[in-house]
Amino acid sequence: MSHSLVIVESPAKAGTINKYLGKDFEVMASYGHVRDLIAKEGAVDPDQDFAMQYSVVERNAKQVDAIAKATRKADAIYLATDPDREGEAISWHLLELLRERGVIGDKPVHRVVFYEITRDAIREAIEHPRGLSGDLVDAQQARRALDYLVGFNLSPLLWRKITSGLSAGRVQSPALRMIVEREKEIEAFVPQEYWSVEADLLQAETPFVGRLQQLDGGKVEQFTIDNAETADNASKRILEASGADTSQPLGESLPASSQGELLVTRVEKKQRRRNPAAPFITSTLQQEASRKLRFSAQQTMRIAQQLYEGIDTGNGTAGLITYMRTDSVNLSQEAIHGLREVIEKRFGKDKLPAKPNQYRTRAKNAQEAHEGIRPTDANRAPESIKGQLSNDQYRLYDLIWKRTVACQMIHATIDTVSVDLAAGDVASFRATGSTIRDPGFMAVYQEGADDRSGDANERILPPLSEGERIPLTALRPEQHFTEPPPRYSEASLVRALEEYGIGRPSTYASILATLEARNYVTQENRRFKPTDTGRVVTKFLTEHFDRYVDYEFTARMEDQLDAVSRGETEWVPVLRQFWDPFQERIEEKQQVSRSEVMKARELGTDPQSGRPVSARLGRYGPFAQLGTREDEEKPKFASLRPGQSIDTITLDEALALFTLPRDLGTTPDGLPLSANIGRFGPYVRFGDQFASLKKDDDPYTIDRDRALELVEEKKENIAKRTIQSFDDGALTVMKGRFGPYVTDGRKRVKVPKDREAESLTQEECQALVDEAPEPKGKGKAASKKTGTGTGKAKTTRKKSSSNR
Repeated sequence: MSHSLVIVESPAKAGTINKYLGKDFEVMASYGHVRDLIAKEGAVDPDQDFAMQYSVVERNAKQVDAIAKATRKADAIYLATDPDREGEAISWHLLELLRERGVIGDKPVHRVVFYEITRDAIREAIEHPRGLSGDLVDAQQARRALDYLVGFNLSPLLWRKITSGLSAGRVQSPALRMIVEREKEIEAFVPQEYWSVEADLLQAETPFVGRLQQLDGGKVEQFTIDNAETADNASKRILEASGADTSQPLGESLPASSQGELLVTRVEKKQRRRNPAAPFITSTLQQEASRKLRFSAQQTMRIAQQLYEGIDTGNGTAGLITYMRTDSVNLSQEAIHGLREVIEKRFGKDKLPAKPNQYRTRAKNAQEAHEGIRPTDANRAPESIKGQLSNDQYRLYDLIWKRTVACQMIHATIDTVSVDLAAGDVASFRATGSTIRDPGFMAVYQEGADDRSGDANERILPPLSEGERIPLTALRPEQHFTEPPPRYSEASLVRALEEYGIGRPSTYASILATLEARNYVTQENRRFKPTDTGRVVTKFLTEHFDRYVDYEFTARMEDQLDAVSRGETEWVPVLRQFWDPFQERIEEKQQVSRSEVMKARELGTDPQSGRPVSARLGRYGPFAQLGTREDEEKPKFASLRPGQSIDTITLDEALALFTLPRDLGTTPDGLPLSANIGRFGPYVRFGDQFASLKKDDDPYTIDRDRALELVEEKKENIAKRTIQSFDDGALTVMKGRFGPYVTDGRKRVKVPKDREAESLTQEECQALVDEAPEPKGKGKAASKKTGTGTGKAKTTRKKSSSNR
């Protein structure tokens, strides 16, 4: 009896597939990538046509050994890794490793792909295998080599010119540039004043609103009325033309006796259609999950992976959705047939279009064999399996199910009404409203949007006819100011990257995570804000490597890599075209000085000392500096506060940083009291003790009364934890997180398990402290001060440090 080995990527997927194939098949997982470039210089050799040196991924070495052992016993090998470029590459690397170990021999090796983990899909794939795609493997190798060459050459330059721990990337750096440029737009934005004039109207006991559209025969644009005087003048003339009492205050409801009237001059009724959104692809799933579920891109992909690989639904383990890394909005005919059956059964035949809805794939390199992200079984409604899913799994599955069902339903039909109302010859107002005649797909799902403003068209108007006079109950001139563009959210940044053609949706989640991990950006209200480090890195790359953070250049590079995957071009010439000028630029920019890159921003002069004040980025973060190194008096340094930036901090804000520590007087028992910031955050100091500030406390503004509250709270906490105290607190027995301990303020010694803390004598406590070793760091400092340290002790410390 033949025995076949099937190799997939994840153990969860292996477990699901194993149940479908039977005893003649053994399913094993590679646990992701099995080989990667060696982590040192020379892993990619441009002088040898970009030859690459690989090594086994250390964490998967034992699994590779197990796969090799199983291969020896197998009669046939099926490489069933994911159906994309990365999956193809993993299969190729596996095959190369197995050949190197001599375990393949003349055994048949098949490549199988499937886009959903269902019994039928798995068996179909096994029955119709293919060979490895050299084009896909070449494209993935080219992409990996390119990312290595950029990262391994540009990142060390950032370490030398800025600070350690930084990185640059082919897609990461343009993404960061987008965030930084948006922040600069916001900072440079100058609000402009404008006014709107709205009429409150009443007909058949139904209030509605009209917005000023024309004034003195001209169309009202955003800045037609740009100050209060013009707005008041226009409003009074409108009231007069409507017959209202002009002595009444503007903006307030008019008494019935003082109301005017507007004449209905036009009523226009239209019917419009709203079509459903296409099935999810990777990027749109990330966007919608961000908007509607508040998931990060990484969280979305992690949960989608779980749904794809298989969940025990009570009737056995099954993959619930199709493959979640896709650029295609296609759906199989079988899937469409299933969706139409569900729609007819659950929502009625009238909710089905005559023909299935078709959607066009926008991505240039989408593989049409792929499908959009959809449920593997449309009959598996979210509520039917809610008990078998975690809350996050249920919410994401519910989103995918509803979007997919909605995409095959009829359009929504919306009745819209537009009414013009005149105030004599002076002005014309427009009121708009809408009603949903037939919700169609909207009964199931509506697509979210970023930065959605209120939609006036969702208002419902009362019945109105031309020639009617409508009571004007109030006229409201309102002041507005233009607003800056919003910061990018995860959803809007993913959309922007996709529109520019930068990167691939499957990489967006890791890119966004890297930007935060490198401290290039932070999130405020789920929007990206660049840090000073992110700004400096972007400034350096934009000034010195402009081509490589250029959006069009990056998108063209992506197109070339896609052409490799389609077999339209060779990968080595593509890399050569990139590498030669890039290497020249790297060599050229080695000469740029760190002081030039980290150039300080001059803020002005301290009025008290006459010394210059500047702000800059240091190796440990952004800081303000008072004075220069050339001054006779040493310069002072102060870290910027959270929320402050080198590019926006003012002279007064910087000078305030040098006021710490702030003297707050003394405590009632005579101890000096001050506020400051330390390595663990802001605190109040009283004598030799410290009390941390609360979240809403500010060391720059906290007053003595509030500081004393914190001191008393600290004392109460200490008292609650104190078991015994000797010599006025010089030696104490305390309750600790891991049990009672003895301390003299410097050393902490656990109370022996065979002793009760309450019964310890002062002599016993002192003996415990005396016998305890010096605290790390403090003993070292003491040795230096007293000169008692030995060379041998120093050597031992150095060795143990290096071993760690």
